[in-house]
Amino acid sequence: MPTDSLTELAKLISNGLPGPEGGIRPRIEALFGDRYQKRHMTTTTCRDAYALATDAEEGVPWAGLINPDNPPSGPYGGTSVVWFPTRDVGSLIDFGIGTRGLAPDEGILTRPGHHRRINALRRYLARKGLDTWVKQDPSALGISVPKTVRDRYPGFEHVFRRYGAELYACAAVPRDPDAARFVVQAFLDLYAKERGWQVMKAYEHEYDSFHESLSNDMFTSPTAEDVDRLLRTRRFVVLQGPPGTGKTRMADEILRQFFGGRGMTVQFHPAVTYEDFVVGLAPDAKERTLRFDVRPGWLIEAVRAAKDGPFLLVIDEINRADLGKVLGEAIFLFETAEVGGDRARHVRLPHPLDGESELSLPPNLFVLATMNTADRSIASMDLAIRRRFAFATLFPDRSAVAARGVKKALDAFDLVTEVFVEYAPGEALHLLPGHAYFLVKDDHELAERLRYEVLPLLDEYLQQGFLGPASQELHAVRNVLEDLVRAHEPPA
Repeated sequence: MPTDSLTELAKLISNGLPGPEGGIRPRIEALFGDRYQKRHMTTTTCRDAYALATDAEEGVPWAGLINPDNPPSGPYGGTSVVWFPTRDVGSLIDFGIGTRGLAPDEGILTRPGHHRRINALRRYLARKGLDTWVKQDPSALGISVPKTVRDRYPGFEHVFRRYGAELYACAAVPRDPDAARFVVQAFLDLYAKERGWQVMKAYEHEYDSFHESLSNDMFTSPTAEDVDRLLRTRRFVVLQGPPGTGKTRMADEILRQFFGGRGMTVQFHPAVTYEDFVVGLAPDAKERTLRFDVRPGWLIEAVRAAKDGPFLLVIDEINRADLGKVLGEAIFLFETAEVGGDRARHVRLPHPLDGESELSLPPNLFVLATMNTADRSIASMDLAIRRRFAFATLFPDRSAVAARGVKKALDAFDLVTEVFVEYAPGEALHLLPGHAYFLVKDDHELAERLRYEVLPLLDEYLQQGFLGPASQELHAVRNVLEDLVRAHEPPA
């Protein structure tokens, strides 16, 4: 384990009380010039209130980093990273808001990107088995830490009583030195990014690796193996996500890899009917007189094929059809288990087919559908239909772009993604262009993709006002991408 200012500080934090001789402040200040640039340190940057441990009335010692625009002492405002040491259970580290309110950090605390990074931090620490709580809205000062959360952190009741309304993320610092450094580094480096602090060269790799991990944790997508396991238990699954995230590609991969190609793929669109999907009448072209035959739809064809072994029916763009009309009474069959028993459900067909007047779905039939969450022209899926499917969401995958080794493509991907992450409201994340738009072999192909695919898509978002307050930021990035395209145009 490295011996640096962060390691020493993390050890002191994990030890709790009593504090070090000479106070904790010099240990905090040591971060500046060692881990972070010295110029980021001012007399108002850090606070040391360990002395409150001797005050029977206050009884809530703490220390940490606050907005440097605050006064050197007394109540402060804005976001902070602080820890509360105890004599018996170590320290609780947290992100919190000063008792004077959001100012001067309204821009951080109300920005969607800050909340998303805090949630990514929770997932990042959870992978190491470290319990972290995050408030739904960091700026909601009227909401205190819930009781179910307080019960998870015994020994810190006095902290929650005094500052429960101001905390919006917290974790107990482990006693183990390595684990303590891991937690403290995560909180401090995330705070440093929000403050725009530059890290010293010796720690750039550690700092960048941490934030890359956070970026990956903002968008967690299932693997093909995950979706296959879900299919085996739920049978009916929808792969949803923004355009270009590989939904159809993954469905094809699952069909080939886990079903040995035993399946069929159908495309839904507004003209698809019940007769196409379940059963219907069709004219017999071989007869001289007008005669109709009963024809099986795609679902019945899949049911018949599933009698010989596991069979996967892939429905591409499931929400582009009028599902209520397309499924009809067959929606009754899409249940993984019958309530009160294992008997398969049956429905009566409007037209008997080959002597069969009822339809049921065999246990060997699996349905995997895809759904584009960015298409605003499509109504939301009916709740009665939605509850019959399990949903897996695919988000853009930065590692897929990085693996191609085209730096400008990765830079362009990061620019677009950063705008959505930082500024777009929650519902607009479903518009985020996927990694497929940036999977290119060289800069020339990237320019072509940007010109004919990415820029028209962003222009549509801007014209329709889909990103609301994030539109100005998106427009600025759109112009950067346009300049990149022009740089690859042949000279006049």
